[in-house]
Amino acid sequence: MPMLSMSQTTPTLIYIGDPMCSWCYGFSPELSEAIEKLDNKVEVRIVMGGLRPYNTEKINGMKDFLKEHWEHVHEASNQAFNYSILDDDEFVYDTEPPSRAIIAVRQLHPQVELSFFHDVQAMFYAQNKHTHIAANYYPLLDKYNIDRVSFTTAFESDALKQLTRADFAEAQEMGVRGFPSVVLFQDGKYTLISNGYTKADQLVAQVLRIIN
Repeated sequence: MPMLSMSQTTPTLIYIGDPMCSWCYGFSPELSEAIEKLDNKVEVRIVMGGLRPYNTEKINGMKDFLKEHWEHVHEASNQAFNYSILDDDEFVYDTEPPSRAIIAVRQLHPQVELSFFHDVQAMFYAQNKHTHIAANYYPLLDKYNIDRVSFTTAFESDALKQLTRADFAEAQEMGVRGFPSVVLFQDGKYTLISNGYTKADQLVAQVLRIIN
């Protein structure tokens, strides 16, 4: 299992998601609301799950499959989608680069990792920016006062690619196969809180039942 301190007193809420997972995008407002309601009762960690890392398929070849999913997510969550990218005959639907971008920010400014994760989701789904291009993240970096050069160096490094693989491996070690998933770590035990799109109140109730 992933290495977390067994002596910790504050439970850890572990969110396993992927920035190009549509249901993760739909779940983002619910997750933020749940974390706010749980206040300081839990610490929060994010693990990149690896939805389709290293995939080589062009997104336009997946158009029908993805569009159906995206429409369902929009109906459930009211999150904004721009469907234009589904006709892009150049963009490869590889979820490793945006996961790596988030881990780069984890190294440079860990306090904003979750906010950056949400922004990357919107960058892809609402703005249709290509997620494998470092410069496309620059407006987000500026928002958080993160140095562009430091980010680009990290983003393109072999070390970050290995750290990203480590996140994917951690998700597998936890037995997580679907995203979004939320796992609670407390007293040396991992408990699955939710798998799939879940409303904030339900998530909070599940966590409080365990930690109280």
